[in-house]
Amino acid sequence: MGSVRHFLLAIQFFTRIPVTGALADWVGFSPAMFRASAAYFPAVGLVVGGLVTALTAALLYGLPTAYAPLVAAVLGTAAGVWITGAFHEDGLADVADGLGGSYDRDRALVIMKDSRVGAFGAIAVTLALIGAVSPVWMCAALMGAHLVSRTWPLLVIRLLPHVGDYAGSKSKPLADQITGASLALALAWCAAGLALTVGSTALWRTPGLADCAGLNCTHAAPYALTVWASALVASALAFVYLWRLFARRLQGFTGDCLGTTQQVCELAFYLGFAMGLGVAAGT
Repeated sequence: MGSVRHFLLAIQFFTRIPVTGALADWVGFSPAMFRASAAYFPAVGLVVGGLVTALTAALLYGLPTAYAPLVAAVLGTAAGVWITGAFHEDGLADVADGLGGSYDRDRALVIMKDSRVGAFGAIAVTLALIGAVSPVWMCAALMGAHLVSRTWPLLVIRLLPHVGDYAGSKSKPLADQITGASLALALAWCAAGLALTVGSTALWRTPGLADCAGLNCTHAAPYALTVWASALVASALAFVYLWRLFARRLQGFTGDCLGTTQQVCELAFYLGFAMGLGVAAGT
């Protein structure tokens, strides 16, 4: 029951999925519980990715037009933003404002705390949403990206100290670092979800999805590992870059840094996935 509470607490914190009333009372809250719920962040990605994937797949099959992939990508993106309440996009905007607006560490942290979105933040979020509107928003990529991108922030927590305003920070309970056991459980969630998703790549043999991905059905199975490896490497490289950036510019992380890590690593996953598809389709 403790694990269920921790999972529901993560759902409550990171999505708009209702965990209210008697259910919320049963789940409860404490800083220790919130720290423990970090192990289920990838599971949140599994839920969000599953919902967005279901909508995207329904649109791909239900819209018999040449614009079905574009419509599915736009509405899938909008659904993901709505489900999470633009939680991660807000972090991306704040970090872009802070690091883009000042080279001074203390000034950058002050800018990041400001609730207003400046020019750098608006540009970053706009590019993120535009970049998502592409053929790589296929179902398997969505699931994998949501899973993996919600795992990398846990490594940021593990590797860097918290440097935000403790009194007003939403990530305050995470400032004491994530335990090794919680990190191991999170990695297990990610690995299990990825195994399930990679196994589902048989869907590529369905003409609708194969055409959407730009990958010939006959080439899908032999080169699937190349596609996934490319996506994972791209996402990992994005994480390493952000980790080094936060360490150099801020000497630690804030809650906004965690949201930024999720967003950038998700986009990097899609980019790597697209590159892998290009290689496979041209082979």
